[in-house]
Amino acid sequence: MIARIARKEMVEMFRDGRFHLAAGIIGVLLLASLAAGWKQYADLKTQHETAQRAERANWLGQKPKNPHQGAHYGVYAFKPKSQLSMVDTGVDPYVGVAVYLEAHKQNEFKFRPAQDASTSIQRFGELTAATVLQLLIPLLIVLLTFSAFAGEREQGTMRQVLSLGIGRGRLAAGKALGVAGALAVVLVPATLVGVGTLAFTSTTGLLAVDVSRTLLMVGTYGAYFAIFLALSLAISALARSSRFALVALLAFWIVNGLVATRAFSDLAGYLHPTPSEVEFDKALQADLANSTALNARLEQIKQGLFQKYGVQKLDALPVNFRGISLQEAEDHGYTIFEKHYGDVFDSFDGQNAVYQWGSLAAPLLAVRSLSMGLAGTDFAHHRHFTTAAEDYRRTIIRYMNQDILVHPVKDGEEYLAGSDLWQKVPPFEYEAPSASWALGHYITSTVLLSGWLAATLLAAFVAANRIEA
Repeated sequence: MIARIARKEMVEMFRDGRFHLAAGIIGVLLLASLAAGWKQYADLKTQHETAQRAERANWLGQKPKNPHQGAHYGVYAFKPKSQLSMVDTGVDPYVGVAVYLEAHKQNEFKFRPAQDASTSIQRFGELTAATVLQLLIPLLIVLLTFSAFAGEREQGTMRQVLSLGIGRGRLAAGKALGVAGALAVVLVPATLVGVGTLAFTSTTGLLAVDVSRTLLMVGTYGAYFAIFLALSLAISALARSSRFALVALLAFWIVNGLVATRAFSDLAGYLHPTPSEVEFDKALQADLANSTALNARLEQIKQGLFQKYGVQKLDALPVNFRGISLQEAEDHGYTIFEKHYGDVFDSFDGQNAVYQWGSLAAPLLAVRSLSMGLAGTDFAHHRHFTTAAEDYRRTIIRYMNQDILVHPVKDGEEYLAGSDLWQKVPPFEYEAPSASWALGHYITSTVLLSGWLAATLLAAFVAANRIEA
């Protein structure tokens, strides 16, 4: 009986020209956004790989020079694009894609796509598959279901249906299945196109697809659509008229998609403020300029070396003290960078926590957090890459300073390193964290989204059993 009801609902929807128009527009937008996302992913992936190889070649091709000059020569590290960024670009357009690694400095990221975008895109945001899935698909669900029960009640057909002995629960399940089937006509082809495109354009085929992240993302959006479907059926079952049901559902859609996101973003920024770029740089430079502790540490090390080797002059040491002083200066800077950048990053994490708790009011906030996290385009992944890049910068500097240390020179002499030293530095290789790591940052969103799903399903069940003719 449920299947028969679902088939009837689907047939009626497919006969409705309004469904063809709405589904067609949304389907085209979804496919277009996926195509644009894939092109951006493919282009940036190629550009980053080419640039990374060029950076490695430039590093290895350095002429003989002092290792400290090599440390200042530096390299660029390019953040790789995740496969699912073609669905959800997250914060990537705003945080930059490359960072310059050099001695004494932990530089900011460069090349932010949002800065290069047109004014209209900066103001309204670019259309991505995530935008379509988070805003337009729920709107389509609302338009398909607001009259599911209220409309039949107004037309007088509900009494006839119930008189046939059809259970209210089965009727609701059949209608839900019918709407889900209609949505599948739009979503399944787009999903297959997205996965197929990734697999086809990769040298490793389906092995290129991160199955766990993809399945978790599909599950996240599936739960989100189920929430809207269950809520829409519940309101349609309880509403006095289809017009009231439509107004109520559109009001929820607006609050969920437009009001709550801005409100909780502002609240998060208020509760966990971050300094301006000027304020941050001023505080950072002030701490770096305070070298009292560093000078005391260097003097202690110097006197210890004099005592150990029984000498009184630096050029009499069997090691190059400059290598020690340079590394100590770097270590001193590391603690300062970690404090200042750590404070800012912790503020962003605090903002993210507030935003996730906003899911109590709007399920979209949970979906956005999970979507970006699973796509690898959230701030947690950016921080993970930032840490990896900074670790690599410190590795380069350590190789350079260690080489200076083991090559003592007399006054007026200069030590020059060659290709052997440049080759000792391994190439930068970044490994993205696992799906479980990503999901671990969004326990709150996962729990609250599950709560929304359970609550709306329960509401739909209760409302369906209270349907009156």
